[in-house]
Amino acid sequence: MSKVLLNLIVIRSSNIDESAVFYQQIGLSLIKHQHGNGLEHFTSNLDGIIFEIYPFITGSASASATRIGFQVTSLDVVVGELQKHGASIISPPKNSPWGRRAVVSDPDGHVVELTQID
Repeated sequence: MSKVLLNLIVIRSSNIDESAVFYQQIGLSLIKHQHGNGLEHFTSNLDGIIFEIYPFITGSASASATRIGFQVTSLDVVVGELQKHGASIISPPKNSPWGRRAVVSDPDGHVVELTQID
């Protein structure tokens, strides 16, 4: 079997600037980018995995049912910052069989699971 690596995640947002602030609170370094005449969007390179936030286009399928996960070094601090910026906390930080984790919702309703790096 050949080796498979994830290299791209694209989400759509009704307000890419607001979503960028949310993901920056998690720790992503985002920059605005545009491919030729394409849509302006935010992009972040996470050790070879490209994470992009594109504008939601009316009539296109929503991806808000997609669950996204990030590992962070200080879960309680990250969740605290997200709360300060109005993020919805689905499940507050707590210990679980998968380590210390929390589940939050971004401004467009994407469910984001955060786990603490040990």
